[in-house]
Amino acid sequence: MQKKPKQYFGTDGIRGTVGTAPITPDFMLKLGWAVGRVFAKGTSARNKILIGKDTRISGYMFEAALEAGITAAGVDIQLTGPMPTPAVAYLTRTLRAQAGVVISASHNSFEDNGIKLFAGDGTKLPDDVEYAIEEQLGKNLTTVAPQLLGKASRITDAAGRYIEFCKSTVGSELKFNGLKIVVDCAHGSTYHIAPSVFEELGATVTAIGASPDGLNINANSGSTSTEELVKAVLAEKADIGIAFDGDGDRVAMVDHNGEVVDGDEILYIIARDRCRQNINFGGVVGTAMSNLGLELALDALDVPFARTAVGDRYVMADMLNRGWNLGGESSGHIICLDKTTTGDGIVSALQALAAISHSDQPLAELKSNMCKMPQSMINVKIGNKFDLSANKAVNLAVTEVESQLGDKGRVLLRPSGTEPLVRVMVEGEDQNTVVKLAKELAEVVAEEVSAQPFIATI
Repeated sequence: MQKKPKQYFGTDGIRGTVGTAPITPDFMLKLGWAVGRVFAKGTSARNKILIGKDTRISGYMFEAALEAGITAAGVDIQLTGPMPTPAVAYLTRTLRAQAGVVISASHNSFEDNGIKLFAGDGTKLPDDVEYAIEEQLGKNLTTVAPQLLGKASRITDAAGRYIEFCKSTVGSELKFNGLKIVVDCAHGSTYHIAPSVFEELGATVTAIGASPDGLNINANSGSTSTEELVKAVLAEKADIGIAFDGDGDRVAMVDHNGEVVDGDEILYIIARDRCRQNINFGGVVGTAMSNLGLELALDALDVPFARTAVGDRYVMADMLNRGWNLGGESSGHIICLDKTTTGDGIVSALQALAAISHSDQPLAELKSNMCKMPQSMINVKIGNKFDLSANKAVNLAVTEVESQLGDKGRVLLRPSGTEPLVRVMVEGEDQNTVVKLAKELAEVVAEEVSAQPFIATI
């Protein structure tokens, strides 16, 4: 029997606008209690949960609320302060915590916030645990006896632990001496981590987007807005630019010519290097949004490729099912399971830098071996949930576009799992044709949902 849809959890935790349900202090208090209750079950031992956050101002408020709820459930807490999402996953596993909580809305602006949860092994929570938490949310909050209340402490060396871990993923013999890198931290949680990682490995680093004030996270910076990084790379005559999103699980790169290198290209570069090093990684898992050029380039390397639904949890599930070690999304969520347990922007960037070092070729040359197909994606804002599959006008428009593309392209319409958007993507051989068809299709969707004007994002 299929379970009913989750009330709060989306494809990547719980996310929304601060002050609008469920992203409110009272809900976070109850959520902390529910999480504590679920992870306190099945053992008489003293359990602990890690809490980390990114740099947005509302993190202080929600950290306090979660702390109150978890301790009320009788579970101890260890606080990391501002820390990348993958760092919390790593620390949860190595410090033997029962779970890790990250207060973050990833690449969204400061007005939003959310919660991501990790199991004790550093992986995203399975569905059954999320259902169990939602079940607890439906109950009345009760507090354990005073002598059983949880305690809170702060991990003072969290940043150092994670920096050393990141460096270990490329081996002690690899050095980036002579490499000039610009690092854009999106005024997010990598601001005090990423520059140190690359500097300690020998690179000369210029850091931008590394002055968080609680309000500027992801603002005109980071992996979703690379214009400032491109300018900095060209102005500094740097070899490479590296951009992370606000919580550090995404990465984008810029070559010395100022050309942006996205997640698909980074995946290819890492896969090609694994092949050259004779490292068996099975194959690569991408998503429905992965560029066709990635699939063709991997095929030329005799590397198997599989697509799954958009979302790193689906990529991870398929990787585990197939026993493969490499996967990710064009957005820059890249998972190297032979290095860590979740998508990690810094670790993924290091794997790409290792490929540059191993091949003694610049980033621009390494990415040139993959020919991206022209792709245009347009976001259409929607006010309510909209059933694309049941709309005749939209289906007719999709059929028309597919007929024009023939077997040289593809169309994808996908509701966002984190924002009130429908993503309209068209891919084909000719850039002008792709842009034209995507715009026409987006206009049809916008008209059908009576949405605000569409916004081109790619």
